[in-house]
Amino acid sequence: MSTTTSPAWEKADPGAHAADPRAMAFADAYPQRPIPTGRPVDDSSICAAPSTGLEALWQAVVPETRTRANDIHLPIVTAYATRLCEAYPQADRELVLVATALHDTGWAHVDESRIISEGFQGDWRKAAIRYEHEAEGCQVARRVLPELGYDAEFVDRVCEIIDGHDTRPVAFSLEDALVRDSDRLWRFDRAGIAMSTTWFGMDPAEYTDRLEREILPELITEAAVRMAEADLARSRALMRTEAIR
Repeated sequence: MSTTTSPAWEKADPGAHAADPRAMAFADAYPQRPIPTGRPVDDSSICAAPSTGLEALWQAVVPETRTRANDIHLPIVTAYATRLCEAYPQADRELVLVATALHDTGWAHVDESRIISEGFQGDWRKAAIRYEHEAEGCQVARRVLPELGYDAEFVDRVCEIIDGHDTRPVAFSLEDALVRDSDRLWRFDRAGIAMSTTWFGMDPAEYTDRLEREILPELITEAAVRMAEADLARSRALMRTEAIR
């Protein structure tokens, strides 16, 4: 085990959100957790399968990618989302990919000096700045998507996913679940570990232990669990966490 003794992350508490009709409908539609997939799951390194498409959207949000390593985070998370859509073809693929590409763009429109001090310390799930970045991300979506030809209903669905992707502990739809799982999957890849250990002030051994103990159980889909387990094993081996701890 890691020799560091920082407090455990606060667990996600479904609270009143679990009684939301959208959460209840989703739970009724997919009662088994993690949600099974009857399709093959690609759990090879995400580096082998970058996402494609959405060029106009990426170009529209270039300024938003220059904060909090979004130019690394967002493309990688979108690659994971693409894989999850292959495992769950019943999901609205375009909705998942667009919402994933935009989900953290709001970080560019909050007080950057507070991102690490509030958003990645203490009870970070409930930090005010996390709510702020979700609200700002919705504003980005409402600004750029109509200009790219998306209708109001689609924009509203994107914003429903963005608004709460960090702070609401339950998913409202399969698409919402795939965006959430994609966002968490990046933490298991070496790029996500390299960035997150800096943000959370942990060494790789402690951080990967935390991932296994506290984040892996939060994944909603079977495909995401299998991908996370494979990534975690590769990352631990690469970083020699069995020895460097």
